[in-house]
Amino acid sequence: MAARPSMKQIAREAGVSTQTVSRVLNKRPDVAPETRQRIQDIIDRLEYQPNALARSLIHQRSLTIGVIIANLGYHGPSQILSGIARQAEHAGYTIILKELLDPHTDDFDPALRSLLARRVDGIIWAMPGIGGRRNWAASRVKHRSTPLLSLTEADHPGLTVVAIDNYRGGYLATQHLLARGCRHIGHITGPLDWLEADLRRRGWAEALAEAGLPPAAGQCVIGDWTSKSGMLAFRRLLEQYPEMDAVFVANDQMAFGALNVAWQSGRRVPDQLAVIGFDDLPESAYMCPPLTTIHQDPFQLGCAAVEEIVQMIDAAERGQAPEEAKLVLVSPELVVRQS
Repeated sequence: MAARPSMKQIAREAGVSTQTVSRVLNKRPDVAPETRQRIQDIIDRLEYQPNALARSLIHQRSLTIGVIIANLGYHGPSQILSGIARQAEHAGYTIILKELLDPHTDDFDPALRSLLARRVDGIIWAMPGIGGRRNWAASRVKHRSTPLLSLTEADHPGLTVVAIDNYRGGYLATQHLLARGCRHIGHITGPLDWLEADLRRRGWAEALAEAGLPPAAGQCVIGDWTSKSGMLAFRRLLEQYPEMDAVFVANDQMAFGALNVAWQSGRRVPDQLAVIGFDDLPESAYMCPPLTTIHQDPFQLGCAAVEEIVQMIDAAERGQAPEEAKLVLVSPELVVRQS
């Protein structure tokens, strides 16, 4: 078997130091373009791969990031993980994944212990904010040397959070309906023990209140994120709020169910009833009519989470005191279609 190429061999062929080769491998900017290209050509020709084990020993790191996440069968979590994986690879890290199939579970500690036993350099907590579980991550971050970051926008004292701005998304959706002249705007929420659903509901309620139209109890029905629950909730909303001329649905999946019932009941969308969702699932553009929605970018959320956790890891390696916990909100955007 041929010997593996080394950094010294690459440096010798390129006529540079091994430090310069290292800067190219680590995508440092302080290398002349022609030198960088010459080194990269040799790396590609020799099919050189850095020794991850040796690198981790040099840096006294495992060069791994642990991820605790739920329900990868769904679009949002799978896209978050895709963003985490892409950005981690770009930063020179490998991820170790712990998927919890039940988002309602209270049994998080085994996953955390497993990651810590593997000496991960940092942990991304990507579980939804459900009920009393919202502050679980914050309770585990105290007095722990391994940086931990949450993707749940809860009150996490001492914990950095990167999250979609769900409140703003609900507010934007309702503002858009008001701007179209709608004045009787119903809402189908997700399960209200989920923080994400509650924040979207608050955005809807605040936009109505600012317009002088504070919502009544009958304007809001709770769903469970599924299309079936969207159908059931919309039927109930039609019964208890017959004057409704628009509905903000807390996710696209439930909005698909609402569109189905609107069609069955003979309500023309958007002439008689405007419908707006939240998520911007790939299927949303192909509904009949195409669904107006709030676009959130879970892939970008995953990328932003890695950027923050790597900064925290670097600071810890330099022996710096941890930065004050911060909240990084990724803004959603309105996507106007035909519903």
